[in-house]
Amino acid sequence: MTAAVPDRATGMDEPRPRGALSRLIQDANDRGLSYAKMSQRAVDPETGTKLSKPYLQRLVTNPPANAPSPTQLKALSGALNVSERRIKAAAAEQWLEYTATELAGYNDEVRIIVGHLAGMPESELRRWRAMIEADERARRESD
Repeated sequence: MTAAVPDRATGMDEPRPRGALSRLIQDANDRGLSYAKMSQRAVDPETGTKLSKPYLQRLVTNPPANAPSPTQLKALSGALNVSERRIKAAAAEQWLEYTATELAGYNDEVRIIVGHLAGMPESELRRWRAMIEADERARRESD
């Protein structure tokens, strides 16, 4: 899905890929959830922050330069009936170019190790994988 954006150099409309949060909203709309219904449901239960229909439409067609606030993200969670974690991950991907990886069930040590590995070039990842697999083989052989 793309939205037309004027190219500053030519003045022509160029398609721009939609960000992850914009896609979540558009996908819900494509499945039949109207912007009006989203707006009715878009209320942060803690603060009462509400999102308007035009704001929701704008998030899809012409997203603001800054990500929605945490209370707006909570309201979006209710509007789309999607977990707050998923909404925040989509916003992080769209505005921060950060892709979150869920590591549920692991302790902080594992998360830290995975975080370090995630930033490595492919050649380094292959080296680490070979070391981990060699260690696993050695443990199995010694048992």
